[in-house]
Amino acid sequence: MNCIIIDDEPLAREELHALIQEVSKIEVVAKFSSAIKALEFLKENEVDLIFSDIEMPLLNGLDFAEQIPEKTLIVFTTAYSQYALKSYEFDAIDYLLKPIDSNRLDKAIKKAELYQSLLLESKNTIESNTLDFLFIKADRRYHKIYFKDVWFIEGLKDYVIIHTKNQKLITAMNLKNMNLKLPEDLFLRVSKSYVVNLEYIDSFDNHTVYINDSEIPLGEVYKKDFFEKYSKGSLNLE
Repeated sequence: MNCIIIDDEPLAREELHALIQEVSKIEVVAKFSSAIKALEFLKENEVDLIFSDIEMPLLNGLDFAEQIPEKTLIVFTTAYSQYALKSYEFDAIDYLLKPIDSNRLDKAIKKAELYQSLLLESKNTIESNTLDFLFIKADRRYHKIYFKDVWFIEGLKDYVIIHTKNQKLITAMNLKNMNLKLPEDLFLRVSKSYVVNLEYIDSFDNHTVYINDSEIPLGEVYKKDFFEKYSKGSLNLE
């Protein structure tokens, strides 16, 4: 993979560059002080991954993210935690708070590498679904995925990634259409980018749903439905 760094602070750009070299072998091909300069670069160059600050003059990181190529992944880097939930509306791979921790950076890069490989290999489709399972066509095979085995489903651009205990499968479908194929008593959409299996929720607070090692943002628009699911006793909380 290759990447670019966008930050209006020179020291922040250099520190992130050094950290990337420390934890990964991905190539930093350019660094920019503004998102506008980065957009010009992207017109002539293919980039796999972008590390972008959010609060920048003229064009902020969120508005910039709406203009990048479909196959380009983005990780937001910022000193402001209030943008975390908003960032997932732009299909961000991750959200890193400054000062950036090397372990968190390593995790974000590995996640980006995994998703890029899934996207490159993906010609999958959902072939059919029943009350108990669906079939995903992948790698010339049909994979039978039981709904009860799905931890959560993540939307990434025009794809969805189905997370189970043993595998991740990706298919070309937006999350809204995927959600229509899921049993309502078992699955619930909790943000623009995530649908969760209610049975696998380990814990939650006002902003995050925790499933195993995954922290899933709980969007403002979806909070009411989420908490009503629990208050009506539709889940076994014992």
